[in-house]
Amino acid sequence: RVDGWDDPRMPTICGIRRRGVPAEALVNFCRSVGVAKANSEVDARMLDHFAREYLNVNAERAMAVFSPVKVVLTNLKEAEELPFEINPNEEPRRTRSVRLTREIYIDSSDFAENPPPKYFRLTPGGYVRLKAAYIIKCDEIVKDSEGRIAELRCSIVEGSKSGGDTSGIKCKGVVQWVSAECGKKFKFRHYDTLLDPDKTGEDFVERLRDNSLTVFEGVGEPYLAEAERGARFQFMRCGYFVKEDAETFIEIVDLKDSYRP
Repeated sequence: RVDGWDDPRMPTICGIRRRGVPAEALVNFCRSVGVAKANSEVDARMLDHFAREYLNVNAERAMAVFSPVKVVLTNLKEAEELPFEINPNEEPRRTRSVRLTREIYIDSSDFAENPPPKYFRLTPGGYVRLKAAYIIKCDEIVKDSEGRIAELRCSIVEGSKSGGDTSGIKCKGVVQWVSAECGKKFKFRHYDTLLDPDKTGEDFVERLRDNSLTVFEGVGEPYLAEAERGARFQFMRCGYFVKEDAETFIEIVDLKDSYRP
């Protein structure tokens, strides 16, 4: 069911380290749990809480797309270099450059042809802001012979550049994106807890979750390819990830904190 003692789902030191949980978060978790003589269990969300708390302050931000959909920016005349905030919590704040090209990828979850209520991302004829870039409008959906979306043709709203928006258009939705020209392919490994929280009993084998690993093959910024092994990032609206090797990122924890001390 697992790959070894260092499987990121295992509650071992080597497993927790491979998953990318910072040492500081593990120390804070242990201090909070304390020591008990009797056998007991601790909610896995408690460790996630301390990991998320540390990473929110310390992890760099980056953009990655797990399920890419091509977007063509029809009125972008030439590629642009834009400042991207590394971490909004640090002082002084630093930026790095991201390259906006005519063809980009957004995540399939950030577009809905028939959107549900209170959907604030891209829709036919609708507007959304590209992180650190412009507001765009979806003008046309191009489908293949089997009716699947091949690409979205969108236009940039003039005067809507981040940091100097004079367009007057208010967008509630902000989505991540990656240049189709210079983005790099990666595998993203998402882990659920090894034990199913709906199952109880002393036999851990009977409590194992059936599907605790999901692998996505997507694209990320070229900046991620240059990062060292063990570097930690917050991927916008996706979660916190650690770089395991040249092609793979492992999810440390998602963004939503459901633990209440």
